[in-house]
Amino acid sequence: MTLVVDIARDLGAFRLAVTFEAPQGVTALFGRSGAGKTTVINAVAGLLRPDRGRIVLGDRVLFDAGEGIDLPVHRRRVGYVFQDGRLFPHLSVAKNLAYGQPRGAGSAELDRVARLLDIRPLLDRPPGALSGGEKQRVAIGRALLSEPDILLMDEPLAALDAARKAAILPYLERLRDEADMPILYVSHAIDEVARLANTLVLIDGGTVRAAGPADALLADPGNVRLLGLRDAGALLNARVVAHHDDGLTELETSAARLFLPRVNAAPDARLRVRIAAQDVILATERPKNVSALNILPVTVVEVRFGEGPGAIVQLMSGEDLLIARVTRRSAEALGLAPGRAVFAMVKSVSVSPADVGAGAPY
Repeated sequence: MTLVVDIARDLGAFRLAVTFEAPQGVTALFGRSGAGKTTVINAVAGLLRPDRGRIVLGDRVLFDAGEGIDLPVHRRRVGYVFQDGRLFPHLSVAKNLAYGQPRGAGSAELDRVARLLDIRPLLDRPPGALSGGEKQRVAIGRALLSEPDILLMDEPLAALDAARKAAILPYLERLRDEADMPILYVSHAIDEVARLANTLVLIDGGTVRAAGPADALLADPGNVRLLGLRDAGALLNARVVAHHDDGLTELETSAARLFLPRVNAAPDARLRVRIAAQDVILATERPKNVSALNILPVTVVEVRFGEGPGAIVQLMSGEDLLIARVTRRSAEALGLAPGRAVFAMVKSVSVSPADVGAGAPY
């Protein structure tokens, strides 16, 4: 099932005009605050009426301005998870979950969702006794139990600290891989997008600037300005080979072996690893006697110079794309140009646990 959005809405001085498709899996709407991301999912939910356009989910038309179709919220079959859990404080976790179920629904589905999100031990507790991450897992469970055709998530981790955010991300990865529906995920945190998204929609000033597979967009030098220079980075597909006694985990990529601080994943597990552009160092010859353990043979695909002293270099690493942020002076001194074979160095400690996610990305 695919969500197709083609809408426009005038909001005073701000004009929203977006067109994109969200297939099964996680489609992340990414952009700065005020870009229009929440406006888009509110339109999909039926909480906001566009001035023009259409919203189609599978074979169901949710909104069509030209045909006068505007399904009410309760007929759209959407599950909505807000930034805060919005649980009923006077109901237990079990009753909050059951509230989302259609009348007459059995307990088997509630039990399945509770197991998926690991909230069975919480069922008898009141929401006031839960941590922020636990509340969000319950809110996600309640949305899933409404039997939606699509799940909308509006910055569900924004109110959590780093530790609670790290704890809930694996559950969202599991949801991405097991839920048989599109998930529209709003965020302005690039680490969340890199961990979760199959598809990426970059929104700026109410307009879609780019949309497509997340790995391709994250590795496109043309999108660095939208992603942010310090946040820009690309994804490597990897497989866990072994955990070593010195605390490093050995990964296999399509180009070479990669060593990272211990990764919490079983041998042979498939991972996605985000490598920040600013953490990649380039050399025209294989470096010797350096502290960096990760040396990847790569080929230059594109060199894009900015208005200042910097440049973004797109690299092919086996079957994956990387990007490196270097100075114009370095790019010219190394003779970087499309087709040039070079080596990319990545320090093991520069890749944080937040940059390593479960599951093959695509």
